[in-house]
Amino acid sequence: MPTSIWQNPWRLLLAINAAVIVGVFVHKIQLPPYVPYIHLLVDYHFGFIKRALIGAVVALFTDKVPVWLVFALGGATWLVTTALYAKLFQKTFGFTAKTLPLFVFIAGSPFFLKNFMHTLGHFDIYGCALAIILLLMPAGSLVFVATAALFSIILVLIHHIHLLMYVPTIITIVVTRHYLAYGLSRGNVAFGIAALAAVSALFFAAQFLGTMPVPEADFVAYLKTRMADPSRTDLLQFSYIWYQPLAKELSDTWGRLPHNSLGIPVFALLIWLHTPLWRYFANLIGGLANQTHRRLVIAALIGISFAYLVMFAMVFDYSRWISNWAVCMFLILHAVKMLPAKQAAALIPEEDQKTNIFGLIVTLIPRVGIVRPF
Repeated sequence: MPTSIWQNPWRLLLAINAAVIVGVFVHKIQLPPYVPYIHLLVDYHFGFIKRALIGAVVALFTDKVPVWLVFALGGATWLVTTALYAKLFQKTFGFTAKTLPLFVFIAGSPFFLKNFMHTLGHFDIYGCALAIILLLMPAGSLVFVATAALFSIILVLIHHIHLLMYVPTIITIVVTRHYLAYGLSRGNVAFGIAALAAVSALFFAAQFLGTMPVPEADFVAYLKTRMADPSRTDLLQFSYIWYQPLAKELSDTWGRLPHNSLGIPVFALLIWLHTPLWRYFANLIGGLANQTHRRLVIAALIGISFAYLVMFAMVFDYSRWISNWAVCMFLILHAVKMLPAKQAAALIPEEDQKTNIFGLIVTLIPRVGIVRPF
């Protein structure tokens, strides 16, 4: 590699990331879409149940669901999310030679767009997309708070675990962009509390009242009527998740914990490889003009991280959870950048050998995975 490219490799790393994403997509379409496919079949035919919103929307447009729709819908969602994030980065930092290392560490992270490609069809990406929209839209009125509440309701209806996965990040975005920027009033505080109470009530309804009310054989028989190819019964093997109580999920997770926890050192290594990004994030927080803002941001990061710890204890898709935790950190970084600062934080250096090595490794890692690393 020529010396000039090694000293400033960021354009090359961006191109490599694009090639890696194509490779991940080609690999993904060769895998059976078990859980993402069944989510397109389940709707509100038997009444209010959890994890049914996406299937209900699909049912408005087609009676028979082909397998390829998993990749078409998931791919379209991925493209929209990627475009939204590019717009957000342009708004927050702008695309210049100096901001390119920051863009590569975020957009090229194996936690972010590459892993969303690997988990194509899963529901995680919807939380990310809606959070980005909140970072892009005007935040000066209660319309912003109402939109955030609506997005949170949509996410809980897609999957109730979003209350822990992306709703805390949405709350942080609302607090930083609306309440910290425009102040507190009796009206907007009351509205925010009411919205949070409504989202929480919906979560408990989905968690404890959203179990499928008919025998599993009847449920599977209905799902077959929605399938374009009813002979593919292998795609229905996860129908049990609409019957599984919280106690069973906890039991399964803790039973797998000794084996799955072997991946924790790998997750720690992946987080460490993002050190230039975390250093910039810390400087960004330290440079905020208001000490109260700094304390609230730190408290929010702790709260979001605690929500993910609860998820780790409840559901064993560890690679997805750690990836989405990192994505939430990336999104909060943008929210913090929008707050008043007493000094500008120095960007990730363009020509630093250690940073270049970290950037190259991060670029070459194709994704983190779903349950265990890679």
